[in-house]
Amino acid sequence: MALSGLDIYKLLPKTNCKECGFATCLAFAMQLAKKAVAIEKCPYLSLEAKANLEASSLPPIKLITIGAGEQKLEIGNESVLFRHEEKFHRPCGIGFIIEDSLTDSQIIDKLDKINSLTFERVGQKLEINLVAIRQINDGKRFSDAVKIISSKTSLGLVLMAGDLSGLKLALELTKGKNPLIYHATRENLSQVAQLAKEYKSPLVVYGQDLEKVAELTIELTSQGVTDLIIETANKPIADKIWDLTQIRRLALKKSNRALGYPALVIVEQDDPFEEIQEAATYISKYAGIVLIKGFESWQVLSLLTLRQNIYTDPQKPLQIEPKLYPIGSVNNKSPVLITTNFSLSYFTVLGEVEASKIPAYIMSVDTEGMSVLTAWAAEKFTPHKIAESINKFALAEVVTHKKLVIPGYVAMMSGELQDESGFEIIVGPKEAAGIPSFLKNL
Repeated sequence: MALSGLDIYKLLPKTNCKECGFATCLAFAMQLAKKAVAIEKCPYLSLEAKANLEASSLPPIKLITIGAGEQKLEIGNESVLFRHEEKFHRPCGIGFIIEDSLTDSQIIDKLDKINSLTFERVGQKLEINLVAIRQINDGKRFSDAVKIISSKTSLGLVLMAGDLSGLKLALELTKGKNPLIYHATRENLSQVAQLAKEYKSPLVVYGQDLEKVAELTIELTSQGVTDLIIETANKPIADKIWDLTQIRRLALKKSNRALGYPALVIVEQDDPFEEIQEAATYISKYAGIVLIKGFESWQVLSLLTLRQNIYTDPQKPLQIEPKLYPIGSVNNKSPVLITTNFSLSYFTVLGEVEASKIPAYIMSVDTEGMSVLTAWAAEKFTPHKIAESINKFALAEVVTHKKLVIPGYVAMMSGELQDESGFEIIVGPKEAAGIPSFLKNL
């Protein structure tokens, strides 16, 4: 847990020597608490105090990286138990399990479908993160499956092998790709730890309960293996939620370093609806990685949408760049619709304009990411702001008809906006669903 300025001051030499660049040790301590300076600035800090300060500055949940390049997955480094306290920083990784019992052609077919699972929602690209290869046959077949998958995807890999010889072969094949090793148990701890050190790969630690997991993480860190992800035994959903919550709580509130790692959950459900519901539950509370078998588009999109909603910053609405957007083959007679730069508002209007098949302009006004009524109530969506946007985007040079369509919910500003902008104001529908018929009758 981070130390306060006064806690840090107690560890300083209290000489007020000013060699750190501050007038007093207390002033230096306050800057250290804010992470505005480095502890090396103090030349007289004892080794014990330096060790204590370095330990206190470590994140309560370690940052772990799986994979390499643009599609690497980073999880952990979380700082709050509840999203409204600040925000969640590293979105939960979502991955799919492919078993080596499949034929080569079946593996390639599955992988092609997985690689195509990319969606766009409110201007953001939604993607999955991992492919897990699970050993069912011997080590040779496992390494062959890993070779196929590794050559055909840039997603992060999870190597789920019980055969250590097969695991070593797979690690040789995936050198430089930083795969996740699954998993270390009490029985194979020393051998798997050696592989994790040799190949510098992150490692899943498996125990029946939190106490057993903590014992293993302590032992592994003492051996120099520190990039860990923890997993408890397969349990009913309520018990698994309890484990995930306690891992997060003990790391953040009790500074329990033995549990200060992201958690992994594997969902084993035959029913695709139950599988997705269970996976969604773990994404909400507090899995770092969720692995599933099903990868139908409807399953994946529902999980990615949930994850997007949870891991957006609650203090910063999703917003787009305020500007004039041409939709379709527009000309100087195309209608102009006004909305805010809140992503959901803009993309809802966009979808309905596209559905109407009538080329039009959408002018997005900078409302700091607020929706229409919220921005109007906060005086961010006013006649003056809209008139400023009209001038900024040179609308009079783009269209010749001098007409604007405003949302029906702010019809009350039409008169003032007309006076201020010099444009004729047309009140559009209150709901975006009414835009297609409105444009056809305009």
